[in-house]
Amino acid sequence: MQIRPLSTLECTKLLTANRVGRLACARDGRPYMVPFHYAHADNHLYAFSMPGKKIDWMRANPLVSVQVDAPGTGHGWKSVIVTGRYEELPDRIGAQCDHAWFVLSKHFDWWEPGALKPASTSDAEHLPHVFFRISIAGVSGREALES
Repeated sequence: MQIRPLSTLECTKLLTANRVGRLACARDGRPYMVPFHYAHADNHLYAFSMPGKKIDWMRANPLVSVQVDAPGTGHGWKSVIVTGRYEELPDRIGAQCDHAWFVLSKHFDWWEPGALKPASTSDAEHLPHVFFRISIAGVSGREALES
């Protein structure tokens, strides 16, 4: 097997072609990672969520990382790491939030993963949804190719 770096363009194509990544954040010196659905556009990853632990942690420390991968042929794979900054988008009235809605809504069922919480309580059902984006500061990626 050979490992090779991906160009910035190849990383961008992988981010655009996928919808699920792993979002990593940290608070008080502790890491936290969760899967999340996103849409990639204009050097940002747009997402939608109910309030909860990841939103609380990103509000406290907006520096985040995202990992996205895709299978290759055989045992091959591609993986991209994004470093960036969490940016909460204003209420639905704002142009930034409207843009996020537009980018996300290009995908069928875009709202479902962010709108559901496991064993939700009646209180959680009344909390406002949060639109946010990750402003991409850098990308790097690798690909494993079978020899």
